[in-house]
Amino acid sequence: MTDLIPHQPSAAPAAYDPATLAVLAAMEQAAEDHLDRIRPHNTKRGYANDWNLWEEFHDWLGERTGHRVASTHVTKGMLVGFVVWLDTIKLAAPASIDRRITGVTVTARSQGVEVPKTATVAARQALKPLKADPDRIARGRGKAPAATPEQLRQMYAAAPAGLAGLRDRALWLMAFGIAGRSSEVAALRTDGITLVGKGLDVQVPSVKGLPARKVRVAYGKNPDTCPVRAWLVWKSAAGLTDGPAFRPISVHGTLGADRLSPSGCQEIISRSAERAGLAVRLTGHSMRSGFITTARQAGKREEKIRAQSGHAANSPVFWGYIQEADAWTDAASEDIGL
Repeated sequence: MTDLIPHQPSAAPAAYDPATLAVLAAMEQAAEDHLDRIRPHNTKRGYANDWNLWEEFHDWLGERTGHRVASTHVTKGMLVGFVVWLDTIKLAAPASIDRRITGVTVTARSQGVEVPKTATVAARQALKPLKADPDRIARGRGKAPAATPEQLRQMYAAAPAGLAGLRDRALWLMAFGIAGRSSEVAALRTDGITLVGKGLDVQVPSVKGLPARKVRVAYGKNPDTCPVRAWLVWKSAAGLTDGPAFRPISVHGTLGADRLSPSGCQEIISRSAERAGLAVRLTGHSMRSGFITTARQAGKREEKIRAQSGHAANSPVFWGYIQEADAWTDAASEDIGL
């Protein structure tokens, strides 16, 4: 009769020997190196920006929970939280959020971090309804609205009482006064802000590879929009002598020791504008563009404005602000006999 008993192998397959494991590991690394070499430069730069935002999200979350989770924890909860943060705090367009998910995932895996498929699937499930929202889709199609001195006065009047209100006023007025990015405002240090005869000498630290710069912030004529007075009041009330210039404050009014994150600074500006009932939603960048526009309309020279904002002489972004500020200066349709 035919033997119906299945064939039994004489022994289990041998595990990889050390030499084979070494070759396989070398090939894995060679593959990663090759893919990195052929990846376009713009893609690499985009992934770096994605990871910077991922780090910023962790800073923001750490401020609120009292514990900063390591950036290498790319879990379902953290990745979905990242999507919500990008949508509600950064006001990112859905297409941008989609790219950020990819950038974080690719970067984490290149660092040897295991990113579970359930995490990326859940993140894109959270993103799906955002892609169907026309208002969200329209995000990112225009510049952040430039803040005006009148809007700053309205924000000042609507600021809450107490230590948090003093900080918020000083923060957005300082951001406006130095034409600062939110990352620069977050990095300011108390000992880098010096009171001099005409105002403040402010050392703006280097962030994200940008050069540091020293700027002058003069006393304002209106006390409600004077960055110098607002800074001095906040500094005195908070008892600051060194360390970060702007810090978190708990719901119980306790001042933190760490610095605010860039997203924390942006959130304060947007929340303050909303509290004041402004018709437009201001962002962190509104202070920077607002300073450039306001200074130009006041007749300040381009080189003086650039020294304050840190823009390069050939920056198309800077000259775009200048053109916008000059739009109604000797307009072509003005006084032509119409």
